[in-house]
Amino acid sequence: QVQLVESGGGSVQSGGSLRLSCAVSGYTNTNYCMGWFRQAPGKEREGVATLYTPTTTTSYADSVKGRFAISKDNAKNTLYLQMNNLKPEDTAMYYCAAPMGYVSASFCRLLRTRDSTYWGQGTQVTVSS
Repeated sequence: QVQLVESGGGSVQSGGSLRLSCAVSGYTNTNYCMGWFRQAPGKEREGVATLYTPTTTTSYADSVKGRFAISKDNAKNTLYLQMNNLKPEDTAMYYCAAPMGYVSASFCRLLRTRDSTYWGQGTQVTVSS
């Protein structure tokens, strides 16, 4: 049973930092592509960042580039999203996700909501001005 569990969300002031974690269980090293998505109230879910493990290739949405960093600790089976210089517009529910099976680096880089099979329950991030 594959399970993704996010944690690390919370409330911070503008300019603050948070580190989100996504614990993966049920399988190991079977999916080399993982990503972070977010969804604000009344908005569609959007991609934030992706990581293709074999080449440590990362991708970021323009809105977070330079402020967020995605990484993975293989020993702990945990995906991370380091978020710095947070802004009120970053307020959203954040989800980690992964497609089922093998995908290419290019596919992973452009990962969409519809491409992801496994999802966590989300962790709330609230940034106040």
